[in-house]
Amino acid sequence: MAIAGLTIIGERINPGFKSTRALFENQDLAGIQALAHRQVEAGAACLNVNIGNRALDDSAFMAEVIRAIQAVVGVPLSFDFPSPAVQEVCLKTYDPDKAGGAKPIINSISETREEMLDLLAICPARVVLMASERLEDGVGRPNKTAREVADVARRMSRKLAREHAMALEDIFIDVSISTLASDTEGLVRMALYGIGLIGDDPEMAGVHIMGGLSNIGNMLPKKALDGSNLQHKLECVFLTLAVPRGFDVILGTPWKDYALLPEDDFVLGIFREVIARDGLDALRHVRRFYKAA
Repeated sequence: MAIAGLTIIGERINPGFKSTRALFENQDLAGIQALAHRQVEAGAACLNVNIGNRALDDSAFMAEVIRAIQAVVGVPLSFDFPSPAVQEVCLKTYDPDKAGGAKPIINSISETREEMLDLLAICPARVVLMASERLEDGVGRPNKTAREVADVARRMSRKLAREHAMALEDIFIDVSISTLASDTEGLVRMALYGIGLIGDDPEMAGVHIMGGLSNIGNMLPKKALDGSNLQHKLECVFLTLAVPRGFDVILGTPWKDYALLPEDDFVLGIFREVIARDGLDALRHVRRFYKAA
């Protein structure tokens, strides 16, 4: 990875990847350790850990996985589970001394799951805040505008700073990067503009802005019309537009060649046209990535 100032959280210890799912199914701790080591060797500053639904009823295996990973790498771990009970197991198992004293990361908390803030009583931790949803009149609602994303980020960051004495640099704002192929509501545009609003807000100075890139090219052909790898190129396109706005952390695959693209890049040009549109008009323009007009 060659983008200055950009940190990567390794995403591969996740059953969403077929090869990793096989490691969990076979209880292959040596294989999980090898995967952890490969990600760190490739540049990951932190590793995201998610063993899927098995974590809900097999806490012993969850703890085994954490101890196995920490036996071979010295980076902090991010625990990616919506269940407070699973997070509690993770936080109690995690050994900060094996990560150079670094805190673990709780991934993730939102306005609709504020009860997860109680986990901070277990041990000092950093936190991923989901900015894609808000609590309105007691009901969780998906955000549809950049301003809603930025407002949620500010409210939750203030809450962590004031009520939990958390430093802003211990907060990661996840803007949720959507799949472009089905984005009729401008959600990718919302994420980009939301990044800009958060990055420009002096009250938010110090927070990290992050997102998972791998969704953006789902359901699209492998190759763009110019012959490039469309999935990977779209990830680089997003970074090209997001990094100058303040995006500084990727949840991604460390050995991918992430790069900022030149202004005349074919996929970047089409991408700009797509995110300027909504509804079926946006989807029609998506086809220009891989079909001649």
